[in-house]
Amino acid sequence: MTDAVGREAQYERFADEFAEHAEDGFHNAHYDRPACLELLGDVAGKRVLDAACGPGFYAAELVARGAQVVGCDISPRMVELAAQRVPSAEFRVHDLAEPLDWLPDSSVDLVLFALAVEYLDDRLAALRELRRVLRPGGALVLSRMHPTGDWLRHGGNYFESRVVEEVWSRGWHVRFWTAPLEVTCEELFEAGFLIERLREPRPAESAAAISPERYERLTREPTGFLAIRARPA
Repeated sequence: MTDAVGREAQYERFADEFAEHAEDGFHNAHYDRPACLELLGDVAGKRVLDAACGPGFYAAELVARGAQVVGCDISPRMVELAAQRVPSAEFRVHDLAEPLDWLPDSSVDLVLFALAVEYLDDRLAALRELRRVLRPGGALVLSRMHPTGDWLRHGGNYFESRVVEEVWSRGWHVRFWTAPLEVTCEELFEAGFLIERLREPRPAESAAAISPERYERLTREPTGFLAIRARPA
C-alpha cells in the first residue's frame, strides 16, 4: 500500500483493451451505465460534462439522447478513442487534480463522474470544481466502487481511508482509494452538494446472459458499485 494514488494516467496502458472490454462488458454496459443514465434523467437539450470520460461510451449515449457533451480524461488515448466514437462532442485531455480552468462558472447543466473519484488524491478539490461549473438547478451523478465490496476484498478497518492495489482479470494493475460511505457523503457536503438519491444498483437483466453467477451475486450482495445524484446546495 501507498499513501497516495498519484497522477499517473493508469488506464493509458490498457486503454484500447479497456474500450473493447467495456463496450458490452458486464460491469460497464449492463451495470454502471444504466444506473448513471437513470439518475441523470432527461438530458435532451442539456449541456453535460462527462468528467473522466474514458473511451466515450457514456458520452455516446448522452448525445443519442439529445445532450451536448463536453468531456475530459487524464489519458490521451482515452480522449482520442472518445473523440472517434462521438465526433459531435468536445473532448480534451485534463487531469482532474487541476482546476477546470477551461470551463466558466455555472456553464453546464449536469456532470457525470463515473467510476473515477477513487483515483483522485484530493477528491474534495475536484468536487468543488465540479460544483463551480454546475448551473443553479443542475446535478452531479457520481458512481464509485461500493465500499463494502472493497472492504470484503481487502479486509482491515472499514472506516480507514487508504490506497489499495488490485490486479484485475485481464492483468490490469490499478491502485485507488477505498473509503467508507460516510467519507464520500461528507466530501460531497463539504464541496457544496446535497445528496438527492443514493442507489445500490442491481445489474440490468441483460447481464444475466453474460454471467449468470455475477448477476445472481450482485442482485443480493453490495459488492459492486453505488451511484449518487447530488445537487448544488
